[in-house]
Amino acid sequence: MDFDLTEEQRLLKDSVDGLLADTYDFETRKKYAALAGGYSPEIWAKFAELGLLGLPFAEDDGGFGGGAVETMLVMEALGKSLVLEPYLATVVLGGGVLRHAGSAEQKAAHIPAVVDGSRTLALGTTERHSRYDLFDVSTTAKKDGSSFVLDGEKAVVINGGTADHVIVTARTAGARRDKGGIGLFLVPANAAGLTRRDTATQDGTHAAEITLSGVRVDADGVIGDPEGGLAVVERVADEAIAALAAEAVGAMDELQTLTVDYLKTRKQFGVNIGAFQSLQHRAAEMFVALEQARSMAMLAAMTSGETDAVERQAMASAAKVQIGRSAKIIGQGAIQLHGGIGMTMEYKAGHYFKRLTMIDTLFGDADHHLAKVADFGRLVAA
Repeated sequence: MDFDLTEEQRLLKDSVDGLLADTYDFETRKKYAALAGGYSPEIWAKFAELGLLGLPFAEDDGGFGGGAVETMLVMEALGKSLVLEPYLATVVLGGGVLRHAGSAEQKAAHIPAVVDGSRTLALGTTERHSRYDLFDVSTTAKKDGSSFVLDGEKAVVINGGTADHVIVTARTAGARRDKGGIGLFLVPANAAGLTRRDTATQDGTHAAEITLSGVRVDADGVIGDPEGGLAVVERVADEAIAALAAEAVGAMDELQTLTVDYLKTRKQFGVNIGAFQSLQHRAAEMFVALEQARSMAMLAAMTSGETDAVERQAMASAAKVQIGRSAKIIGQGAIQLHGGIGMTMEYKAGHYFKRLTMIDTLFGDADHHLAKVADFGRLVAA
């Protein structure tokens, strides 16, 4: 299999790396985090100018027709710079739902605005009781003429506090944990009855608690089959896992480099601590974990477009397991090899570990996906 990038992909990688090298050092990131919403509108506009926001959308919809590999390259670069802007929430999650299930009218109404940077999106699937089960939905959507009326709550909605539109799952039929009867609804952030409480998470990004109380969604806000939305959400979640895996690789790569550089310069007993064999072994273990994660991130990206849902989910789960394990090895190793400075707010090593910890929990942690991998193995054996 050929893993070489095409000329266009290399240009994309160089462009993103160059932009972030010029605009996103660690001190500047702190200033962006202090802005309203927790990110920089100016950087978001630069993403739009560079074409990053339209990358995965079809050319017919106003995008650039990129695929999972292009998304992987962008997300890895974002991970290296600990970027705060809501690329995952808007382009991968909300945009993914529109790509896979939106009508022609919905795509025309929203995708061009996403591409030019004037509109951000969020996807709300998690509820307080649901943990990692996408089908565990108690938010209701009751038919009222040609509209639906939504009632319920969504928890930890990434970018939910500043998004212009929020896509939520809601139950139109069945019991709370049934896999059928789940719809997807596109709700303007200023809709009557929608309230949201924004908060900064431990890694510096933002998420919101969203309450829906008698929120009316007209027919043009219903995405796809109002009882068959789970398959769409699962597909988007698998694509998000591939994107998160790439982001994690970028963060782990930078953290590994940062740690090795520290070992080469920090002196103890009159010599660089990198001369101590035990520390060399620890750094080598971190490098092995990084390369294992990189391989699985590439596999997740290449299989994220798989039409066989079982095959796609199995590969996504396997990648998530390795990403979680590698993040733990590299994150803990980096903090321990740095010593006390690795835990300070002023130094970036700890911030990378925080982001890696958050990535592990998004769409299921390593333990959750290890159980899924075991289930997939039993399905294959059967």
